[in-house]
Amino acid sequence: MGSKNKLRRFKENETFANVVQPSREEVLDDSLKLKGNWRKDFFKNENPLVLELGCGKGEYSVNLAKAHPEVNFLGIDIKGARFWRGAKIALEENLKNVGFLRTQIELVDNIFEENEVDEIWITFPDPQIKYKRTKHRLTNEDFLQKYKKILKPDGVVHLKTDSEFMHGYTLGLLHGLDEEIEYAHHDVYGSQGAPDAVTNIQTFYERQYLEIGKKITYIRFKFR
Repeated sequence: MGSKNKLRRFKENETFANVVQPSREEVLDDSLKLKGNWRKDFFKNENPLVLELGCGKGEYSVNLAKAHPEVNFLGIDIKGARFWRGAKIALEENLKNVGFLRTQIELVDNIFEENEVDEIWITFPDPQIKYKRTKHRLTNEDFLQKYKKILKPDGVVHLKTDSEFMHGYTLGLLHGLDEEIEYAHHDVYGSQGAPDAVTNIQTFYERQYLEIGKKITYIRFKFR
């Protein structure tokens, strides 16, 4: 994407009612007024709140919102030029139950109160295979502790990825931490009983992976 296109999308995002773009300082000094008030002040209801971390173009958040009008979905990514597409589609289709937040995912525990979130989706994250990049891996132990803090006690985390490495790494970590793994499969389209939300929604890149025969993995887990 050219720099002019990116700038245009950043400008448009600023005008979108369904996009929130706090500064890092605002998040870190605890002055974000939406913290603890996402349902009431952003979505204007008391419905469950579900996050998609690393939402990319926002395809998953938008399609989940279409399938579940009784739930609030918030896509989070630092790359606003990407989720611009999802935000625009949501506005054009008058989807009131989906929004987008531009921020670093490592700040989630500064953006949401304890027990504010009902579910978390992590869809096709960068597996960060190189050892020195493990601190950015979205299912490392530090991130898991942040998710546990903001999730309700019975809150669920979903990991959908094309990376066998990420799937195996996360399963091993969850077993080691004695967390509750509700469902896990290394080939979600070749398994029985996979949730509809996993197999009915496909991103652009996921369709490309499937076309070349790449397996899509999935884990659903809770914290004890």
